[in-house]
Amino acid sequence: MKAARDAYGEVLVELGKENVRIVVLDADLSSSTKTAVFGKAFPDRFFNMGIAEANMMGVAAGMARAGKIPFVSTFAVFATGRTYDQIRQSIAYTGFNVKIVATHGGLTVGADGASHQALEDIALMRVLPGMTVIVPSDAEETKLAVRAAAAHTGPVYIRLGREAVPQVFPAGSSFEIGKGNVLLPDVSREDVIAADPSSRRFDVSFIACGVMVKECLDAASLLEAQGLRCAVAGFASVKPFDADLCMALAKGSRLVVAAEEHSVIGGLGGAVCECLSGSHPSRVLRIGVEDRFGESGPARELLEAYGLTADSVARRVRAVLDTNQTTV
Repeated sequence: MKAARDAYGEVLVELGKENVRIVVLDADLSSSTKTAVFGKAFPDRFFNMGIAEANMMGVAAGMARAGKIPFVSTFAVFATGRTYDQIRQSIAYTGFNVKIVATHGGLTVGADGASHQALEDIALMRVLPGMTVIVPSDAEETKLAVRAAAAHTGPVYIRLGREAVPQVFPAGSSFEIGKGNVLLPDVSREDVIAADPSSRRFDVSFIACGVMVKECLDAASLLEAQGLRCAVAGFASVKPFDADLCMALAKGSRLVVAAEEHSVIGGLGGAVCECLSGSHPSRVLRIGVEDRFGESGPARELLEAYGLTADSVARRVRAVLDTNQTTV
């Protein structure tokens, strides 16, 4: 069990040792976002901008224009909501090389409640032209994603959670922006894409990001115990989106399930439906937060209340398949 934000702090220090162009900006939350460890290691390259997030984005844009590689961090609700105009005008429109790494995304922020639970941030960032959007599933994938973002030229948004989570991304795995990873069954992405689509290989294919990757793996285990064949793919790279893998999973499945700790509007589920609707219309069950805000409570209880646990996911999938619903 390890929080993705802890992994972020660790990999920032590693990158700081490797590249003197990397600088870090934070909005007075460095102990929570874990950028404080970079500040301790490289005090001359760390900038606490105070509770002035919009200004922080503008400063980061200026640093990028001067040749630095700024990593900018605060809570996801502030990183995208308070600063949307600055990100759009000064970072996305210009294409500047700014990496926005937001922590405390989604319902699992917990007791801080609706005011701090970003459930629309993926949608806000995904719609911006040229913005790369990444939602890692665990600490291992976070480290690889942050490294990939540092090597990528252009603006990037990475969304991390607050809570410690189990490792689901196999150690030694590779991460590539724009490509998903097949976690179940034990085959490669390329194997799934190359498989003959005329014979359905799976009853259900899960496409998930963030904490929902683990929940979908557990849901798949429950469903397989009932005789269903399942595939689970992690789509941390929400944008650019792996259309090839999504299409292959849909062609080989009775049902596609898109799962995210985010509004069902405009996030990963939207990307899946947009991908499939034009080329291979498919049955897609979108699992996430319906059109509502979050609320205060322990992280696990919130996932249960909003139907985002493995048990709830498995029940919804089973109900769709058993009733042969055409609209999900």
